[in-house]
Amino acid sequence: MVELEVIGGANGQCGGSSDPCESAGCQCDSAESDSRRQFLQQASTFALGAVSLTLFPVSVAEGEPAGGAGGGLGTDAQPPMYGFLVDTEKCIGSGKCLTACRVENDVPEGYQRTWVERYVHFKDGTVQVDLVPETGYAGSDQPPIDPEQVERAYFVPKLCNHCEDAPCNQVCPVHASFTSPEGFELIDTERCIGCAYCVQACPYGTRFINPDTGTADKCTWCYHRVMRDEDPACVEACPVGARLFGRVDDPDSEISQRIAAIPTSVLKAHLGTHPKTRYLGISDEVT
Repeated sequence: MVELEVIGGANGQCGGSSDPCESAGCQCDSAESDSRRQFLQQASTFALGAVSLTLFPVSVAEGEPAGGAGGGLGTDAQPPMYGFLVDTEKCIGSGKCLTACRVENDVPEGYQRTWVERYVHFKDGTVQVDLVPETGYAGSDQPPIDPEQVERAYFVPKLCNHCEDAPCNQVCPVHASFTSPEGFELIDTERCIGCAYCVQACPYGTRFINPDTGTADKCTWCYHRVMRDEDPACVEACPVGARLFGRVDDPDSEISQRIAAIPTSVLKAHLGTHPKTRYLGISDEVT
């Protein structure tokens, strides 16, 4: 509320009432009266304008796309919502997705935003899990396995699940972990203090402290690429289409049709984090 300073007051001086020129004993000339009336009108307009800005803030900043970065939507429209689908029946463990992610996101050596595990189910009921090297499983130094002892085997790419109820966001003391309007779980590196609370809170082991920046790091589904209408780097690099990304709010999109037609699973569903990264063809040992 803007307070107006009243000039003069009692003792018969001008300004002592709401209409100075009508006060008893006040001798104001018409020019001074008009000037003060104009001042009061302008001040009242300013006060009302300040109240309107407080009660009705501007919804979209100048130059920013409505509906979120890259959304291109009207102010009344909802931002697009995305999902990620991994088809383990297609994955061949080539490692090309790992290299693409490292190059695109400048991931330090010894760390990864995404990785691939090989699950081998033996006929005796045991399960062996190996980490696929970035060079790919074929031709790697992984010890050979007798195929006669194997019941089935498959590869499972892992990455951030972009949970709807993300534990990492809940524990961040400076609110550096946040959800974008499109549903991406992101990190504000300018705000992050590197406390690693979010790293410990993530039940999927997808976060780490980047030694080069000293801040939390993880898969972002290549948010910067998606906002340019491009696929995540790992999706683009996969030679067999095992990784699928797209809009889940569009029933005509490929990912929506695949999810509607074939049952999918999420990792650690019992935790109630509601991951937006879904899987085809995985077993209980993976989930």
